[in-house]
Amino acid sequence: MRLFNDMPVICRFDIWSGITVLLLVFSGCENEIVPDPFKPRNDHEAYLHSLTKANLLTTALAQDWIDASRGSLEFPVQIEVPHQEAFYFDPKEPKANGYLLSAQKGQKIEITLANQNPDSAKLFIDLFRVDSSEETVLHHVATAQPEYHLIAFEPRLDGEYLLRVQPELLRGGRFTLIVRVIAALSFPVQGGSNRDIGSFFGDPRDGGRRKHHGIDIFARRHTPILAPTNGYIRFAGERGLGGQVVWMRDRSRDLTLYFAHLQKISVTKCMQVEKGDTIGTVGNTGNARTTPPHLHFGIYQDGPIDPYHFVAYTDDEPKSIQADPDLVGQKVRMRRTGKITYLQSQAKDKKHTLDKFQLLEVEAAMAGHYRVRMPAGDLGLVADKDIEQILQPITEAQLISQVQLLDRPFEDSSIIEEITESAEIRILAKDQDHWYVDTQNGSQGWMISRAP
Repeated sequence: MRLFNDMPVICRFDIWSGITVLLLVFSGCENEIVPDPFKPRNDHEAYLHSLTKANLLTTALAQDWIDASRGSLEFPVQIEVPHQEAFYFDPKEPKANGYLLSAQKGQKIEITLANQNPDSAKLFIDLFRVDSSEETVLHHVATAQPEYHLIAFEPRLDGEYLLRVQPELLRGGRFTLIVRVIAALSFPVQGGSNRDIGSFFGDPRDGGRRKHHGIDIFARRHTPILAPTNGYIRFAGERGLGGQVVWMRDRSRDLTLYFAHLQKISVTKCMQVEKGDTIGTVGNTGNARTTPPHLHFGIYQDGPIDPYHFVAYTDDEPKSIQADPDLVGQKVRMRRTGKITYLQSQAKDKKHTLDKFQLLEVEAAMAGHYRVRMPAGDLGLVADKDIEQILQPITEAQLISQVQLLDRPFEDSSIIEEITESAEIRILAKDQDHWYVDTQNGSQGWMISRAP
């Protein structure tokens, strides 16, 4: 078949012109920049990306999931470590928990989450460092592997860290969170404890002319000195004011450890040592001849740093959960007037006393306390002895006029239904000028308290 020879000249010009244009277009593609494929930094980002690819990101459910994630980072609950709690995620409601905790360089933070459910709900567990210069900036530190639900990290800087826990959409259940803090290194003197530390980092020396670049751990002469971690010996012998000293290198943490005033040295230069190996014994050599036997222990990383938190024992076991975990996720009320300790800064100016019959929703059970959410959204701690279930009504009443049953105790609430005059209601709890009631047909909601 002849395509061109039988065609008019004008047609051939048009075709060749088109081919020329196509060549120009394709040759121009050589300068185009093709974006790199998206590479998520953690499972939470990967899941969010999967929602985008599935065209689900614009759905109300996905937007609620994103809002819950954002809210957990913007309004976290402040906790003191060690900490343990039991909490519940309702699969029907996208939620996320945020926890703000303080950690210091030299400590090791261990975060574990136990799944109490028969099915394996996927959880996203992420840890962020709060920027010390700008609190709204978060630096991602670690992500728990989905199969282990465990994060163990050693802070490189003193500061605040933010933990976010969030399940995937339409998944939830009961979980137990445990946060522990331990020293990153083991104690360097056999049988020693915090009370044996008699001098601290920064203490004045020589009448204030210099500062103490370590801690002094006092013990009987010849008490074994133990390697606080794995490493190798850079120097072992007599040197300067320290007398008999050992310099040890911890490559994994980029630290140099210094042991001074030893009575006896048990290692040699370049020797590999493991945690717990004997380095030497406690003495008072060097400029410590006039003092009781002790180990001067120092840590260096671009200069001297405080070694206290690297070796100091901490109470790493959290108190056991005493409050009833079965109430988590349920609505309860105050059995009497009691105190609430608010956990978020935006609620610090609110009244710290709750009235009798105040409705609350239990979010977590802890040692003698519940973390509860008020109808307005504020979070706080309430003693477990001040809480009771709403199974039994406060009283029963018959309406003298038609009223509206509301979904929330606020002016902008939506109407659930109209309750007719003379209908019977069971009053279960209250919030300010609203009652939380149960109707004859089984509906629960709010009504203005002056209505019955």
